[in-house]
Amino acid sequence: MAMDLGIDGRVALVLGASKGIGRGIAEGLAREGARVALASRSRERLETAVAEIDGETAAFEADTDDLERIAALPNEVAESLGPVEILVTNTGGPPMGEALDAGLDAWRKAYESLVLAPRVLAEAVVPGMRERGWGRIVNVGSSSTEEPIPGLTLSNAHRPALIGFYKTLAREVAADGVTVNDIATGRFATDRLAANWGGREEMERGAPADVPAGRLGTPAEYGDLVAFLASERAGYITGVSIPIDGGLLRSI
Repeated sequence: MAMDLGIDGRVALVLGASKGIGRGIAEGLAREGARVALASRSRERLETAVAEIDGETAAFEADTDDLERIAALPNEVAESLGPVEILVTNTGGPPMGEALDAGLDAWRKAYESLVLAPRVLAEAVVPGMRERGWGRIVNVGSSSTEEPIPGLTLSNAHRPALIGFYKTLAREVAADGVTVNDIATGRFATDRLAANWGGREEMERGAPADVPAGRLGTPAEYGDLVAFLASERAGYITGVSIPIDGGLLRSI
């Protein structure tokens, strides 16, 4: 007998949903019956994703560089699909670089994308979630919050700040039926990872070398984890960061 996740008809907003992990999440939620709002900066890729995903979906063009646009996004979703009950903050990854490579403008941009954009979205959706007595927030994070990754200075520095905010928020809203969780992402077969490794062939050959599972993860596998964390069954899981990395993390 299939597990009923209890999110049929729930409204989900997924950031960065036009490709890669974000699209895998959107597909996973839609497969479980959620009504999914896909947000991304690329209108063309959004339209393709909406056309190809089975289920009730809608496209919303938005860029985390524009915090005013991000703040208005949940209201637009509510007008189209209904109030946001599941929020997935997948707000991108900053460029690679060693500790002192990036200038202050790049640091500010990374802070806006990785910390302020999720904070703005949470401010927009949490009051309604608390009033309704149900809500799920899931962040697409990085294993860099457990073990800093060489060459990912901006991610190493900013993602822990969001974890601190979400951990604080989780304690405040838990009694209202709202859960807040993070996913410590390992290596997945995406265009971004391919770019970091110098191409898809190099990624497929080199990226799995020190992953105990011996392969890269797939966006579909990621989507399954998010669908569970967004479910009724996961109502007692909150305030945690859950790795999905094929055993890559060595920390205890």
